[in-house]
Amino acid sequence: MTALPPVSELMDRFAVSRGVVLRAFQVLRTSGDAEPVPGGRWRVLRPGEAVDRRPLEERLTAVIADDRLEPGAPFPSASALATRFGVSRPTVTKALDKLEAAGVLASGGQGRVRTVRAMPNREESSSL
Repeated sequence: MTALPPVSELMDRFAVSRGVVLRAFQVLRTSGDAEPVPGGRWRVLRPGEAVDRRPLEERLTAVIADDRLEPGAPFPSASALATRFGVSRPTVTKALDKLEAAGVLASGGQGRVRTVRAMPNREESSSL
């Protein structure tokens, strides 16, 4: 993800108001060149770039199939998943907690590895 500078930085750099910067971001959004991301930031969209808009919990359940993990296999760490999906570690931790509550993952506790508890099917992953 190529992040655009924050609004405040652009305001200072170009000596313009917040409204001017936000209107410029809207022009980029309308043209399909940028999109907002959580946290009030914006990112550049590359031509042909595929963006997965599924909730993080669904993308994490796909890791089980993509990595061919069997029940009892260790699940990747929150840090590794944060890097893989380009999100913060606390965001990944919240999604992992949802998967534990759904019975897909077994909690390892602090400092211990989470393991795959069950193989999610399509109906389960859509209800997360």
